[in-house]
Amino acid sequence: MNKTNYTLLCDFYELTMGNGYFMEKMGKNIAYFDVFFRSVPDNGGFAIACGLNSIIDYIQNLQFTDDDIEFLRQKNVFDEGFLNYLKNFKFTGDMWAVPEGTVVFPNEPIITVKAPVIEAQFIETFLLLCINHQSMVATKANRIVRAADGRAVMEFGSRRSHGATAAIEGARAAGIAGCAGTACTQTDKLYGMKALGTMAHSWILMFDSELEAFEAYCRCYPDNAVLLVDTYNTLKSGVPNAIKAFDNILKPLGKRPAGIRLDSGDITYLSKKARKMLDDAGYPDCKITASNSLDEYLIRDMLLQGAKVDSFGVGERLITAKSSPVFGGVYKLCAVEKNGEIVPKIKVSENVGKITNPDFKKVYRFYDKQTNKAVADLLCKYDEQIDENSPLKIFDPDYTWKRTILTNFHARVLLEKIFEGGKLVYTQPSFEQSTAYCKTEVESLWDEVKRFENPHKYYVDLSEKLWNEKQKLLMAVKN
Repeated sequence: MNKTNYTLLCDFYELTMGNGYFMEKMGKNIAYFDVFFRSVPDNGGFAIACGLNSIIDYIQNLQFTDDDIEFLRQKNVFDEGFLNYLKNFKFTGDMWAVPEGTVVFPNEPIITVKAPVIEAQFIETFLLLCINHQSMVATKANRIVRAADGRAVMEFGSRRSHGATAAIEGARAAGIAGCAGTACTQTDKLYGMKALGTMAHSWILMFDSELEAFEAYCRCYPDNAVLLVDTYNTLKSGVPNAIKAFDNILKPLGKRPAGIRLDSGDITYLSKKARKMLDDAGYPDCKITASNSLDEYLIRDMLLQGAKVDSFGVGERLITAKSSPVFGGVYKLCAVEKNGEIVPKIKVSENVGKITNPDFKKVYRFYDKQTNKAVADLLCKYDEQIDENSPLKIFDPDYTWKRTILTNFHARVLLEKIFEGGKLVYTQPSFEQSTAYCKTEVESLWDEVKRFENPHKYYVDLSEKLWNEKQKLLMAVKN
């Protein structure tokens, strides 16, 4: 793992507020915060939560160095007592979160933090940057993987990512969401996501001829020869020279070619022509990979038009989620403790979409017992229990007259305990386990929810107790 000290990777106001809480003798007051997002990228039906792994590492390594404290002292805005407090600063609170790879929906908590207010406030920036970036990439990657309809998708985005950490953690997020491999070697080293790659156009240009370049590569990698065939002319020279190299180098060794890659032009047309040429040459098992600024829409259209592509390499439009690059996660206070009692808090706005759901909450997901498909989520007060043997009334929050009565269902609590009293109590799954879990999560959704355009709106409702509490708080503000 990356052990860089990210303690000062925070918004400056986290520190000024912390200093203020300290000076007002409020630093030990317990606060509850929720991380949630307000809308699904690309107007999709759901998102994929990711970033918890980075958050756990951050919290376990959270500490202010002497150099950090001296830097803050030079700002001349912080109380000396607060700076002394920071010398022994660490997270001592509790945290709940959905596992990475969980299907999530707007306005439901992905993470809940309970901690002394200085600690809870301070970690806001890093929690949001992890969740916002990695969930954004995972959500986009899953859309692309689904568009590929069972064909492998490789993440090729490192050189277009927004920095080194974005490349490494973005590739991991893409892998959890279903990508079969990555171009990022560091992600393979850290997490075991298979690093893949063959050649660039520069390899071919280094030789006197395309054929020589192909033959040299086949000699170097006879068991995994994938040749890039579009440096000059894909159909006139690229594919014919690839076939010659296979014949001249691999065939005498008793080896079969792994594939060719198309990186420009009308890939649908070229893949059909290349497929026929390879088949006629006796290489029906030679795979065709396509790359070049692909996304879910281009891949879907290519396949609808009969493209003969076996796998896809997707870079910039995946790693930057180019079509919808902001996840929009927020971190909002939902409750405080006074004399051991949890007191709900609500943020009110003239923008209705920014009104928060108050209180310390749990999130239930309900599954139809006959189909095992997820049918609704319910936000409840932290101490509410669901009786699976009783019918459950679910409202569509956008249409309060529209309701569903759930019967024959089973319920699952989504948020799991991660930290307790500052100690990690969560068993972190392996990369492979998170990948398998994400696949199961997506399979639990109805196809209508997974549509790219106009997806079916999944029910996310508030329990009656939580709804009433929210209305009470709103009325108090109004009056």
